[in-house]
Amino acid sequence: MNPKVDFFFEKPSQWQDAYRQLRKIVLDTGLAEELKWGVPCYTFQGSNIVLIHGFKEYCALLFHKGVLLKDTEDILIQQTKNVQSARQIRFTDVKEILDLEKVLRAYIHEAIEVEKAGLEVKMKKTSEFDMPEELQVKLDSDEEFKTAFEALTPGRQRGYMLHISQAKQSKTRISRIEKSVPNIFEGKGYNEM
Repeated sequence: MNPKVDFFFEKPSQWQDAYRQLRKIVLDTGLAEELKWGVPCYTFQGSNIVLIHGFKEYCALLFHKGVLLKDTEDILIQQTKNVQSARQIRFTDVKEILDLEKVLRAYIHEAIEVEKAGLEVKMKKTSEFDMPEELQVKLDSDEEFKTAFEALTPGRQRGYMLHISQAKQSKTRISRIEKSVPNIFEGKGYNEM
């Protein structure tokens, strides 16, 4: 147990008992406990294997290279359609965790073996993502904006493309582009202050 992570398990949450049970299971596999992204992250020789996090309707174990696991029990979930590598196992109560304890241990051990084998997830390139039409129009009509956008890291470009394309209406997509212009010119991602 890493004392820097203890606060996560001590702060009030509807998932407190579930978090503690997940922590016990993961630590029993021999992974190192670290604090990353404000949540407990478990690593093997410095590489991220699994983390514990919670949402309003569920808590979860997130496997960083979950897409490479065999998922023999068909329980891994892709959080959103744009998540390429990570997969979650979701829980709504401690009983589900206790019922799946052997399976969870097996999945964690498999994830460790994936890391030991040096397996990597082939990620889509930014050019393979759909460019929102409204963003393409802005890029084609504003050379300074295009230069600033192309100077962003591929991850930041994808972030804007996904953020803008998630809006259902064209006027909302245009609004998101306009709100993003200052950050793009500063070289920041859409969710960076």
